[in-house]
Amino acid sequence: MTITDTQTADAAGTADLAYRLSGVTKTYRQKGREVTALTGVDIDIAQGEFVTIQGSTGGGKSTFLQVLGALERPTAGRVMLGGTDIATASNARLGALRAHEIGFVFQGFNLIPTLTAAENVDMGLEPLGIPRVDRDARVVEALAHVGLAERGDHRPGELSGGQQQRVAIARAIAKRPRVLLADEPTGNLDERMRDEILTLLQGLNDDGLTLVVVTHDSAVARRATRRLRLERGTVRDITR
Repeated sequence: MTITDTQTADAAGTADLAYRLSGVTKTYRQKGREVTALTGVDIDIAQGEFVTIQGSTGGGKSTFLQVLGALERPTAGRVMLGGTDIATASNARLGALRAHEIGFVFQGFNLIPTLTAAENVDMGLEPLGIPRVDRDARVVEALAHVGLAERGDHRPGELSGGQQQRVAIARAIAKRPRVLLADEPTGNLDERMRDEILTLLQGLNDDGLTLVVVTHDSAVARRATRRLRLERGTVRDITR
């Protein structure tokens, strides 16, 4: 098989995948010693899946999400997102992936307190280079999608925790990403707000968005189509 044939076969094999991880290992130097966060991870995540990742503290969950988000390169192995290998892509290409194809939602919301909800959503669109009128339309659309059409002029301090997380989700989906990565997105919320955010995320998944969510909450994990457990750098599928 020629190089071209191999590339064609690889593309065909990953056409319906959001991610393909092959032999992914991640190590760090910490206080003079080597720490292994991920060990030989092999896993495919299909387009449109809702995947949760559970595990004990220090088991590698956040590192796993950072690798998927092109925030960290693996020490060894391949991380394919579409046709790009995160392990070997240029820094410019990784920046473009984060800007265009990956949405991020965090436990702490990460909103700028001096900006309105609409301005916070718009911040996620700045790197895309789209015309101002299109940016404005996307901001309005995204806030409406998360049920905050009337709160665009409110600053984070004027919003509840659940509303702030909705703004963060709006910021992530306004750029129309390929995947949405969330790190404990309901961790700072009470049960009612947790369920509201979870219903919102599940609705996005029903519309075809791929979700990968790190969570300690079994109520969140039960909503997923696939459940992974990450312990000592190793991933197990615990869906059944």
